[in-house]
Amino acid sequence: MKNLFWSVALAVSLSANALCTPCSIHPKKGTAEADLLGLAKVSRADAESTALKAVNVSNASVASGELEAEGKCLIYSFDIKIPGKKSIIEITIDAGTGKVLSKKREGVKAQAAEAAADLGAAKKP
Repeated sequence: MKNLFWSVALAVSLSANALCTPCSIHPKKGTAEADLLGLAKVSRADAESTALKAVNVSNASVASGELEAEGKCLIYSFDIKIPGKKSIIEITIDAGTGKVLSKKREGVKAQAAEAAADLGAAKKP
């Protein structure tokens, strides 16, 4: 009975951990950006194609994109531009499975704040 309890407790713990990090590749903290590409199982071209399909707009285009470790997950992050719109749609793709992890619209203010944060992070030694 005691073994059953611990087996169930372990299974619940592992399931909860999987729900918190829905991605398939978890790079170690401090992994160099140059080493991230070797961990990805999905090509950038395939991830970009998936991101464009996720917005479901025929004339959408990728404004920017990168492979990055974010929140303990290895992801591709793409900013998708739709002609005639000031906002962009940020799509994150799991670099291991190619599945869409998130899709969110960013207005002009959010884009400026993100650009400032990226600039600040780039200046850190």
